[in-house]
Amino acid sequence: MTDLDRTDRRILAILQQNARITNKELSNRLGLSPPPTLERVRKLEKGGFIRGYHTLLDPEKINLGAVMMVSVSLHQHSQAAIAEFKQAIETLDEVMECYHLTGDDDFLLKVVCSDIQEYEKFVREKLARLNSLGKIKSSVVLSTLKKTDAYPIDRD
Repeated sequence: MTDLDRTDRRILAILQQNARITNKELSNRLGLSPPPTLERVRKLEKGGFIRGYHTLLDPEKINLGAVMMVSVSLHQHSQAAIAEFKQAIETLDEVMECYHLTGDDDFLLKVVCSDIQEYEKFVREKLARLNSLGKIKSSVVLSTLKKTDAYPIDRD
């Protein structure tokens, strides 16, 4: 963060809201000419501040509107068990996010399915078959009150 000046932070904030903005529009919003704006964006990309550009889909329209938050505990906490779990999770398309945690549970998963029946099948046929798995606690997301992928980069 220390390498970013106010203009860089504004660029990141704007691109998080609209990654399809043209360089001309972006430069107008920044009060810069297009060439230095493009140079700054490329520098942010090269520096790893911008990791990519994505299209956000509507999960309801693609029949993946059932969201579960799944707490997972491993039966043992060896490096091998953790590595095995992490590797297995990478292969499960239903797992959108996976966080390694401190506290009572070891991992928190965000899982998407078409419905509860598909989630049950996912647990039985995929998740429960992982050798390192100890305990699973599932919570069905009833509604989403806030969801953002934008970091609060331009806070001042």
